[in-house]
Amino acid sequence: MNSIVINIGNTNIRFGLFNGDNCEISWIINTKPYRTSDELQMQFSMMYQTHKIEAESIDKVIIGSVVPQLTRDVSSAIRKIHGKLPVLVSRETKSGVQPKSKQMGTDIYANLVAAHQLYPNRKKIVFDFGTALTASCVAENGETLGVIIAPGIITALNSLIHDTAQLPEIELKKPKSVLGLDTASCMQSGMVYGYLGMVEGFIDRINEEIESDCFVIATGGVSHVYKPLTDKIHIADRLHTLKGLYYLGKNIN
Repeated sequence: MNSIVINIGNTNIRFGLFNGDNCEISWIINTKPYRTSDELQMQFSMMYQTHKIEAESIDKVIIGSVVPQLTRDVSSAIRKIHGKLPVLVSRETKSGVQPKSKQMGTDIYANLVAAHQLYPNRKKIVFDFGTALTASCVAENGETLGVIIAPGIITALNSLIHDTAQLPEIELKKPKSVLGLDTASCMQSGMVYGYLGMVEGFIDRINEEIESDCFVIATGGVSHVYKPLTDKIHIADRLHTLKGLYYLGKNIN
């Protein structure tokens, strides 16, 4: 069965084409500026053409969203393209994970569901390097142990650039050394090693609090920057959230 899975985030909308449980193609468009359903339909259709996807070959479209004002317009665009309503998943969707909070976002819930499905029989922490940096923890039995939310790396970097007169835009990458001698490398060190220290500190504190040694997954737009810098992150998977949304919606007709 072929499925399109759509993750509507605050910064990006990520799409994945699933053949069975395997995501074969993934692409991203910007969430902003917000568009009408007609504009979204045109944009989605162009992306389908680019990736040689025939709308008629898609059996199901699954949507998870943390942007309510976009959910309706994206759903409408999908209905116009596919002639069927998408499956909307959220923390209300039943799974092997107990969200334990009515405030939990769909993305965090999907991260926990994917971790529970893909890495069973151990406690897991999922770091999502998105608009916000989130760390969510799930037990072997699917119980949600808790969540941490902090400002995202790109969010913090953009705020730093916007609120200062002389700091430039930089590429987020590992600097040559921790101590920099030019503005760009100084900023890169702060954003890379500062947030790396935060992530490693969160892992240590979570493990201490729950008296365990969790398996750690990193996902989100800049997760690839941080995974090579620490052995505390065991795997990086940019498609992790999409996989969770797929598992939530795969058995819903």
